[in-house]
Order: sequence, then structure tokens, then C-alpha cells
Amino acid sequence: MTADSPLYYKNNRLKQLRAFYQVVRCGSISKAADKLFLSQPSVSLQIQALERELNVVLFERRGPHLKLTPEGEVLYELSEPLVDGIDKLQETFLARFGKLESGELKIGAGESTILYIMPEPVRRFVEAYPKVQLKIHNVTGRDGLKMLRADEIDLAVGSMLEVPEDIEYKPVVSYDPMLITPLGHPLAEKAAAGGEVTLEDVSHYGLILPPSHLSTWRIVKYVFQQNNLTFTVTLEAGGWEVIKKYVELGMGISIVTDICMTGSEKLISIPLTQYFPQRSYGLVLRRGRFMSPQARRFIEIMAAVYAE
Repeated sequence: MTADSPLYYKNNRLKQLRAFYQVVRCGSISKAADKLFLSQPSVSLQIQALERELNVVLFERRGPHLKLTPEGEVLYELSEPLVDGIDKLQETFLARFGKLESGELKIGAGESTILYIMPEPVRRFVEAYPKVQLKIHNVTGRDGLKMLRADEIDLAVGSMLEVPEDIEYKPVVSYDPMLITPLGHPLAEKAAAGGEVTLEDVSHYGLILPPSHLSTWRIVKYVFQQNNLTFTVTLEAGGWEVIKKYVELGMGISIVTDICMTGSEKLISIPLTQYFPQRSYGLVLRRGRFMSPQARRFIEIMAAVYAE
């Protein structure tokens, strides 16, 4: 078989695609070479051969930095599921027979999601596949999407309002919005007396909310604007547990989803469904990414848990 025969190129195409894929993932030829246990010249030759075969330029070479050309971006999108699929063929094959005895699963989620949404799916997954290494990263919002796009996590679990084009969001469960106040608060007394607590009533008191870059703040801002009202934030705090504690201490009131209400809090909760939409939580995936058998099984388990 000569180097200019079609069969030669077909037999070597996987090696070329794997080299190209790792260069993109690692950001440099030297790191890709280490990952593939090859020399740097060997990786460079694989890339050059792929460019000749396709008659395109895959990288813009600017000193030590490599940037994908438009053609390179298309090839990366096409090659990712192919390379990952071949490299994880054994795991995928065994998974079809219910055998997941190796590998890892990396999930990104915020503190509230980890505390309230994921415990049962995680328990069932770990019980079913004890030999799969599960890693949960406590990340939210932009940080979670950054990790997802960099393939540092397999998937994320959380709530999304705006979904970028390269991201797929699959809602799994929804919860109602609630106003929470300390015991003895004027709004709590009004609700106890049978009065309706309006959004205008809420606007007179300082709110405790998660950081402004998270979706809760944007929802609150949008709803108040739609009702021609303003609101004041007296404290920003991360995580529903922290917010509930500060509300209990009388430092303000808050608008939460009832996902976080266990019934043991020393708080008064008042429904706000007439003003705020339900809040969905679900799976956040990167479009076009090869989904490992471990990730697919977790997705199936999570869907089953909330279908019940």
C-alpha cells in the first residue's frame, strides 16, 4: 500500500483526526503530543497530511498561538463525536449491556441544585455504577458554561433563562416562586389575616437575593419592571441556605423557589405565582458533544427520578 493510495489515507485518517482533535482540545501541538505519546513533529505531520487531503487550512498560525479557521471549526465539530466515539467504544459497548465498570462522569451544578435537585439521581447512579468515578463541580452561570464549552465537565444541571445557540437545555422539573419573611413580619401578618400580599407590598422592603449575575436577580428585575415597580436589594448572598438563614435573622425578605423549602425553617412562606413564573431546572448540554455512556445513564436516571 503506497502513501498516495486512497486506502492509505483512510487507514490513517483516524490518527490524523485524533491529532487534530487533541491539538484543538489542548491548545498547542506540544501538549497534544504529550497527550498522544507522540513527538511534536509527528503531530505536525498528521495535521499537515489532513490539510493536504482536505485541501484546506485548519489553523491560523500566529506565533505560539493556534486559532481554528472556519474550515477548522467545521472539522472539529464533525470530528469530535467520531474520535470520542472510537476512543470510548469499549465503554459504550459494555453500557449497552448494562455494564459500566470504569470511566468517570463530571457534572457542574450550583449549590442549590446540588442540595435539592441532585441527591436522589446521584444516589441511584452511585448505587448502580459504583466503579464509575463521579465528580460534582460547584459552579453556576457563566462559570458552568465555560467549563462545559471547554469539555471540563460532561454536563451541567441547573436553571436557564436564555439558552445560547451552542447549548441545549432540557427542563426536568419545575418549582413555584415563594416570598419568605421572618416570623412576625408585617407581610407575614397580612397573609395570616387573609389579606393578599401584592408585589407593591413587597417593594417597600429590602430584598436578600443571590448575586446579580445569576438568573434569580434577572427574573426579579423583569417582573418588577413589568409591574412598573422598583425594588431594593439590601444584601447579596450566595445559596438559598444562606439566604434563608439571613431572612430568619430578620435582615430582610427574599423571593425563592419552593425547591429550597424543607418545612423546618423558622420562616413564613407566601406564594407569588400570580406574579412570577414557575422556575425550571434541568440538563445543560453542549450541542454536538459526544455523550459518554456514563453521562447518558445519569441523564436517564435523572429523568426517571422526576418522572416519578
